[in-house]
Amino acid sequence: MILKRTIPLLIVFAIGVLAFVQEFVPHPWSGKLVDEISTWFKIIGGFAMFLGTYSLLHMHLARIRRKMPSWGYSVFVFIGAAFMIGTGVYNEIQSSSQPAGPNSPFDWFSWGYKYIQVPAGATIFSILAFFMASAAFRTFRARNLAAGLLLISAIIVMLGRVPISEPLSRWLFFGNSQAITQATDIIMEYPNMVAKRGILLGIALGTISQSIRILLGVERSYMGGGD
Repeated sequence: MILKRTIPLLIVFAIGVLAFVQEFVPHPWSGKLVDEISTWFKIIGGFAMFLGTYSLLHMHLARIRRKMPSWGYSVFVFIGAAFMIGTGVYNEIQSSSQPAGPNSPFDWFSWGYKYIQVPAGATIFSILAFFMASAAFRTFRARNLAAGLLLISAIIVMLGRVPISEPLSRWLFFGNSQAITQATDIIMEYPNMVAKRGILLGIALGTISQSIRILLGVERSYMGGGD
């Protein structure tokens, strides 16, 4: 129990307090402490990335074994991972043995990222645009005054962010091509900023309270237990 609970909690408390106190200590040792902690964060992040990759591949392997719906996409996960890891390692070996230049070998890693990863990401975001449009249609229904104001504000902001706003504004506001854009800026800088700052303050207070709970050992879910 001491090795599994007490010692990890003491380590978390000590590192958390040191990371907090060093922000208020203008001493060279404080800077060295930050550099040392940053190095350990990178080491831990490397292990976390390894565990995340293992978890991802294990999940897709289970989908393939059980022939779950759409398990064929999991096969492409393994193919893509093997291709990118293999080409990345090959590029590192080639770059260490041969300097870059006009006669350097073809970079398959960059090709895979530019012509597979980027178009696939653009496709996903294009699909998300339709989901956002359908969600906005369901949300922006003028059922009451507040919903009506939200709908009007959303229409103004969306029009102010597209090129058609200038000719439309010129036609509606007697030659003033920047009226809708100016209205959009006012909405974003004042009402939207008020709500945004309130949300950020709530996030900051929640982060502080959660950090205190972790430092004091009240929150222990990160240790794998529910107590």
